[in-house]
Amino acid sequence: MNLRHIYAFITVAEELHFRHAAKRLNVGESPLSRTIRKLEAELGVTLLWRTSHGAGLTPAGQAFLEDARRIMLAVNQAQARAQAAAAGLHGTLRIGLAGDIGRKRLASVLALCREEAPQVSIRLTEVPRAQLVHGLKDHLFDAGFAKIGDGEAGIVASTVWDDPLMVVLPLRHPLLAFKHVAVEEIADYPLVLCDPQQRKDCNRELERLFRAIDLQPVVTEYVASHAMMLTLVAAGYGVGLSSAELLANGPQADVVPRPIADPDAKLTTYLLRVDGEVAEPVRQFIERAERIGREGAGTAQDP
Repeated sequence: MNLRHIYAFITVAEELHFRHAAKRLNVGESPLSRTIRKLEAELGVTLLWRTSHGAGLTPAGQAFLEDARRIMLAVNQAQARAQAAAAGLHGTLRIGLAGDIGRKRLASVLALCREEAPQVSIRLTEVPRAQLVHGLKDHLFDAGFAKIGDGEAGIVASTVWDDPLMVVLPLRHPLLAFKHVAVEEIADYPLVLCDPQQRKDCNRELERLFRAIDLQPVVTEYVASHAMMLTLVAAGYGVGLSSAELLANGPQADVVPRPIADPDAKLTTYLLRVDGEVAEPVRQFIERAERIGREGAGTAQDP
């Protein structure tokens, strides 16, 4: 089976449009269509429905997409391990990242690993949480970070750090009168939130907070990105919610964050691994991540 054919299929499956996929792959639309048909003929199934408006995955295509991504991930990891060995590195840790893992702490973990174990290469791969869990079980990842740690059979999830949840306000907003904003006060204003399908961790924490005070918040907009949430808050569409870690990534001149008064209002980052005996390089990586988490605890200040 040709790896280029598999990669072409993944690209079409992600774009759901042959012209867009062809542009992304820098090939013609007709050659790309022939490539997909060759793959379908080799597999003996139809992977994609062709329509005048684009393309769609058949049930067989949906099933093959999951395995195709694992195949390409394994190939990329094999290439990285070979290159690491050629560069004189001894061993590679394959770490999956599911969700918006805080840049600052992750960078600290990686820097500590480079300082204490420079002979070990670390390969990071951003994947959906479901793919991270499958990858751990299939031994495609040694460990991974995720924002949701719900129990999965055979997977151990341990807390590595917490980030305070913050309310984000436009300039000259009435809630700026408070140094710490109560959840009840937030419920009086419309909210601009990131899409719950993309930020399930944040959405789950908000549901818990508002359920505790028996209030139903009014959401005026759901947005696809943290940056768009900040833009709409700055424009006065409502108030937003974020974490101290995300807001620390850069100055926000046109919005003002305030801590939420509830001390339990926080987003947790978990480290996931397969249950059972842990290899020494993985154990050391986990210990370093937990050390960074402990060092950061209690040091967060109001942005």
